[in-house]
Amino acid sequence: MANKQARWVMRRAASAGQGVLRLASRSSAAPRKSRVAAPAQGWSEGLSLNPSGLRRYGFYRPPNLSPSKPSPLLLMLHGCGQDALEFSASTKMNQLAKRLGFMVLYPQQDRQANAMGCWNWFQKRNARAKLEAASIVAALDHVSSLHAIDRSRVAIAGLSAGASMAALTALHFPRRFAAVVMHSGVEPTSANSSATAVAAMHGRFRVPLHLADKDAAVLPALLVIQGNADPVVDSANGLRAALQWAAHGHAQPEAARAVRHGKRYAFTTMDWFVGERLQVTYKEISGLGHAWSGGAASQAYSDPKGPDASRMVWAFAKQQFEQIAAENQSSKSH
Repeated sequence: MANKQARWVMRRAASAGQGVLRLASRSSAAPRKSRVAAPAQGWSEGLSLNPSGLRRYGFYRPPNLSPSKPSPLLLMLHGCGQDALEFSASTKMNQLAKRLGFMVLYPQQDRQANAMGCWNWFQKRNARAKLEAASIVAALDHVSSLHAIDRSRVAIAGLSAGASMAALTALHFPRRFAAVVMHSGVEPTSANSSATAVAAMHGRFRVPLHLADKDAAVLPALLVIQGNADPVVDSANGLRAALQWAAHGHAQPEAARAVRHGKRYAFTTMDWFVGERLQVTYKEISGLGHAWSGGAASQAYSDPKGPDASRMVWAFAKQQFEQIAAENQSSKSH
């Protein structure tokens, strides 16, 4: 039954998103509706040194957090046409962090590295993709040296090109993250050049998936969020990422189920488990385009009509933190 459900979700994903697809840019999303508000108390900006130079970042530490007690951290990677502050405003992640007690790091792409501010997750032939992944980890190390961060409770998430870079960073540095979240992105091993990246965004995959050189036991759990009306990243990408990550970890699927919260877009969700351990969750949102689901109405690349992706991201990350802690405690007791 579960395999039939997986095929059903795959058929839906393959048939969706028939619009004209192109690289994400300002012209491919709703225009900006308002400026970003002044940063809230607890927001700071910094620079970290990495193998390829300097990386700017935004950082939010809720003012009510203890300065000495280690807290969890969520690393957030913006999409094309955004910067750290805009992404924080679009996702409203800082407000959630203040209520629930975690820090948020927003590495920012340099416009000299990519004119549209896109992460170069696909540039593998010249090693730029790996260098950018390393620079993101360097930013994480920098803030960890300045703040009381629990390094066992760190998750990474991203939107669009940020989603692909989040997954690529987790593949290169799997032991640094307890969870990874891809929102409207391309599975990063699906492309190795700008041409194959564009093809993958259109749902045409020319590069075979390749996760075999990674240790399945240490890959962090993956959450995929994908709209089935995305005009930029064909929705086939979401299920492709989920299925590949699950297959690599030999995770087994459970039946897909439909979910609706009030008047927000309905979505279909499906889980894959290794024993009792959740390894992959896939959420396909009906009617969502290329935008952060449940985001701020005043911002571009954001759709307030969708279910709250920020809450989904944090709930998934928190679940992984607790699962890992329980496994570590169990191994110590034996």
